[in-house]
Amino acid sequence: MLSFLPLLLLLFHLHLLLLPSASSLRAASPDPYETLQAHGLPSGLFPKGIANFSISDDGIFVASLNQSCTAKLDNAVKYNTSITGALSYGQIGSISGVAAQDLFLWFPVLGIRVDVPSSGVIYFDVGVVNKRLAVSSFDTPPDCSAETDGENSEDGSEISRVVSLSHKEKLREKVDQGSGESSAI
Repeated sequence: MLSFLPLLLLLFHLHLLLLPSASSLRAASPDPYETLQAHGLPSGLFPKGIANFSISDDGIFVASLNQSCTAKLDNAVKYNTSITGALSYGQIGSISGVAAQDLFLWFPVLGIRVDVPSSGVIYFDVGVVNKRLAVSSFDTPPDCSAETDGENSEDGSEISRVVSLSHKEKLREKVDQGSGESSAI
């Protein structure tokens, strides 16, 4: 029985050596800013302070912040604690957790794309319109200030939904009036 003890100790030590260390586990987690750049997008699309980031083989990502925050770029941008989307080269689709302010209203950002990287232009799909901005505005991750009590990016989503429906109704009325019919949706 004693002759097996040194062998057991040796196997135990080898097992410990082969286990990955905590630092190597952290290194395996992709850097969110480098991931954006590797996909032809500027690193400043994410704010500073991403606490956790993961991305699947098919490009679905989850970025986590310790708290919701607002960054000032060309316009104010709100980030929820969880940001998700589908990342492919030059674009992010199906985004949730990001809203942009325009004319005092908050609109959810639904997609982001760079058609031609050398053009210097990036497009933001906010549902109602596509905003065209300079890529250089997103060269570095912006500072992000914690939201104060009373701020809620979900309120902006509801407002933008109502505004979008209102615009669609007005457009429908104009189309119907042009054809001699008058109806409201």
